Amino acid sequence: MLATLKTVAQRQAEENYYLGDKDLRTFREELSTMPREMPPGIRFDALCDVAVAELNLGELELSIAHFEEARALHPRSRLPAKDLGRCLYFLAVARIRQAETRNCCRAPSAEGCLFPLSEKARHTERTGAEQAIPVLTEYLSLQGMPETRRQDVRWLLNVAHMTLGSYPQGVPEDFRLPVRRNDLPARDDFPRFPNVAKERGVANFGLSGGAIADDFNGDGAVDLIISSLDGRISLRYYQNDGTGHFTDLSEEAGLAGITGGLNINQADCDNDGDLDVLVLRGAWLREIGRQPNSLLCNLGNRNGIPWFRDVAYAAGLAGVDFPVLSADWADFDLDGDLDLYLGNESTPEQVSPSQLFRNDGLGLDGIPRFTDIGAVAGVTNDRQAKGVSWGDYDGDRWPDLYVSNMGQENRLYRNRGVGTFEDVAPRIHLTGPVMSFPAWFWDCNNDGALDIMVPNYLNTGGGRFMELLTLGGKLEPEDLPALYIGDGRGGFQNRVRESGLAVPMMPMGCNFGDLDNDGYPDFYLANGSPNYADIVPNQLFHNRGGLRFDDVTIPSGTGHLQKGHGTAFADFDGDGNLDLFVELGGAVPGDPFFDALFQNPGFPGHHWLAVRLHGVKSNRFGVGCRITATVEEEGRSRVLHSLVDSGGSFGANPLSRIHLGLGGADRVKRLEIFWPVTGKTQVLEQVAADRLVEIVEDAPVSEVPPVREVPVPTGTR
Repeated sequence: MLATLKTVAQRQAEENYYLGDKDLRTFREELSTMPREMPPGIRFDALCDVAVAELNLGELELSIAHFEEARALHPRSRLPAKDLGRCLYFLAVARIRQAETRNCCRAPSAEGCLFPLSEKARHTERTGAEQAIPVLTEYLSLQGMPETRRQDVRWLLNVAHMTLGSYPQGVPEDFRLPVRRNDLPARDDFPRFPNVAKERGVANFGLSGGAIADDFNGDGAVDLIISSLDGRISLRYYQNDGTGHFTDLSEEAGLAGITGGLNINQADCDNDGDLDVLVLRGAWLREIGRQPNSLLCNLGNRNGIPWFRDVAYAAGLAGVDFPVLSADWADFDLDGDLDLYLGNESTPEQVSPSQLFRNDGLGLDGIPRFTDIGAVAGVTNDRQAKGVSWGDYDGDRWPDLYVSNMGQENRLYRNRGVGTFEDVAPRIHLTGPVMSFPAWFWDCNNDGALDIMVPNYLNTGGGRFMELLTLGGKLEPEDLPALYIGDGRGGFQNRVRESGLAVPMMPMGCNFGDLDNDGYPDFYLANGSPNYADIVPNQLFHNRGGLRFDDVTIPSGTGHLQKGHGTAFADFDGDGNLDLFVELGGAVPGDPFFDALFQNPGFPGHHWLAVRLHGVKSNRFGVGCRITATVEEEGRSRVLHSLVDSGGSFGANPLSRIHLGLGGADRVKRLEIFWPVTGKTQVLEQVAADRLVEIVEDAPVSEVPPVREVPVPTGTR
């Protein structure tokens, strides 16, 4: 497998249109062989082509020099203004990136790149931004430029002034954008989450990728594994010492040479009590995206460190490979082990049927064996799948499957319970949004019925996104996200407008969790695009009692402007509050950044309970189980609901500790675990709050305590 990955990495270096240098080599050769008497217009185009390719690959100084040469040449080229506009736009982008490199990348600050930029985020090396401003201003003086590009330039002009401390007064009034809409209430009572990634040891510098937060060595503390879309970069394993501080033990964990993976998630697919890792490859790469995925089997601890081995080929998960960005695990046939759905990317040029791998149990070598039954089950999708999530939406025990397809109708595959599925999305009106990307099942209003969140990807550039976000304006119907509220019997209603979520979104990563421990899940969108210049803030939405969501991005300090991807909610420091990890970085080598870890400051008076399930007849971590907690607050009874899974479809929350916010309740009066395999509900009474407990499936009290507190490392509480 390692040899295969090396071949993939070599091919990527040559042909990958995000990471490779093939275009740059071609453009440089054309420019170097161009006769001196060549008409200025042709040389102008060649200079711009070279400069854009250099910008993407991070060769900033050369890129700026070539753009400046083209800019000086334009008056003699007789080319129209739109060609000069292209040159000026990318020159300004290069200058702004130069400013980022000389400030935020060389001397990273916890406050850097958080929207709106504070005084602590201002650039001390001012040259890049100061030189970008006149270029942006010149662009805005040109006539006939595309409106979407003008919107991008207006937004970048505001950003450049923010980095220098001259916003808003330095921005001409016609081009000035506010930091938020005036017609929305300011929810500044939400506390600030400081970025502690550097001091905690997880400020990895790189491109976009996946993230898993979970306890991989079984010591009670939540560790981190991250990946990169770059096929030359190995996965990183950060082990938590129990206080929320991490050590990079990637080589010791056997991850050296396990490279690439724009998305990753975890599951105990062999039911041995150790969490395994799935690495997904080839996303967005079309014809060169047919790369083998990895299944990293956790073989247990060596000196307290988990050891992983890639068993994808032996398990039957590699060999027939398609580009894939999202996948999810579930026990779809209720036989006690986890099966896998890969949402592969079909395009008009390349049909890539999605795959449903049935888990057939362990082979003689102890490795699980999988069989692709996607065609027989009727779930090949044959569309450009971007988000995948399992959940029993109709309450019949059998996990159903939602598949988000970018540019095509989404699907809801209802599990018939006999190994086949039917797409019911058209019949119950769940096919939108058109440009959906991530998607997930959750119970956002605590009524016991699963809902579906499908953020829409606003594919019109960062400038229009920011104008809609800060100035308001009506979103077109095709630009709206969807929040499908379920009734538990198979019906849904789209409540996106009533919930306050009819706002622009550009998510590449996402996840959800109860940040304020009030019993209702909040969610985070890690926004961005492969386009170098699309810098927009990530977004945090606070759930207000299951009725509506408020954008608390600004007061929370989580609106990072760098491109986000893998996102995880987890209690890394053991204080009972969910923290937020976001992997940051773009899609091209010139667009890396440091990952962020936003520490939850806590919400006094709110309690919590973390639950680890121990399946016996069911899968080991109880994936797909439903947890119901009845609590009493201020003399009133209240019921809370949670589904055992890893959260959103881009980033993975822990399976080893399902977090329940309890509000003001200091204990759970009645805790119910519904185990779909047996159809039984396990009932436990009077479970104390503010602790991590393990619950063994259907355990007789006389033999094994059904609820036992899990010891956690010293210093976590």
